[in-house]
Amino acid sequence: MSALGVAFSHQALALVQKFEAFTPYNDPHLEHDFGRFTLHGRKLFWKIDYYDSNCEFGCEDPADPAQTTRVLTIMLAEEY
Repeated sequence: MSALGVAFSHQALALVQKFEAFTPYNDPHLEHDFGRFTLHGRKLFWKIDYYDSNCEFGCEDPADPAQTTRVLTIMLAEEY
């Protein structure tokens, strides 16, 4: 996605921040940690992963900010 430029990346991030199109289909566990959208004709996915404080393993309690590092990934659907 970075090959599409900084402006494209900033627009994609802004769309993730405003994303509200959660449905039982794309958010069956009601976690709001995955979404998809189209920007300038390109399909994108985004997801949030939850890691331990050292970013080595998955976090045992993602609801606890003291032990969780959240990582946002935004990618072109074709990169998945």
